[in-house]
Amino acid sequence: MIELIPLDTVAPDAVERLLDRAFGTDRHGRTAYRLRKGVRAIPALSFAAMDRDVLIGSIQCWPVLFEGDGGDNAPMVLVGPVAVAPERQQGGIGRLLMEASLAAAHEWRLDDAMMLVGDPEYYARFFGFSAERTGGWRLPGPFEPRRLLARGERVPAASGEVRPAQVVPA
Repeated sequence: MIELIPLDTVAPDAVERLLDRAFGTDRHGRTAYRLRKGVRAIPALSFAAMDRDVLIGSIQCWPVLFEGDGGDNAPMVLVGPVAVAPERQQGGIGRLLMEASLAAAHEWRLDDAMMLVGDPEYYARFFGFSAERTGGWRLPGPFEPRRLLARGERVPAASGEVRPAQVVPA
C-alpha cells in the first residue's frame, strides 16, 4: 500500500538516490535546478510516496519569483521534480504525488501562480498547465519553450525572468 508522507520526514540522502535513479546523476546541470539553487523546498507542498518503508516517489515544490520587464513581480511556485523509482513508473504514483501537491497548494492558497518544466501533453491534460502565458519568460539556462508550463489566475502573461526566491509566495 502506498502512503504519502511529508518529504521533510525522509532522509535527504534517500531522496537524492531516488532522484539519481529517476533522472540520472547529471541532473544538477539542468535549468530547473538553477531555479532551485540556494532555496529550500516548500515543506507543505513536498511529499514522499512510500511502499512500506521504501521510498518509491517524491515531489518537491519551490518558491520562485517572476521579475517582469515592466517592473511587475509575481511570486510563484515551481513544481518538481516529480520522481518515481524506474521500476514503479507507469503505475500512477507520479499522478498521486501531483494531486497531493496541488491539493496542498490549494489548501495553503499557493495555487494561483504555479509553474513547471515538463511534458505539455501530460501536465496540460491532467493538471491544467499550459504554455499559453509563458512565451515571454526567460530562465537561467536553456529550455524548450513548449515545456515551460504554468497554471493559476496570477500567472503573468508578460516578458520577464524567473529566478529563485528566498521566501514562500504569499
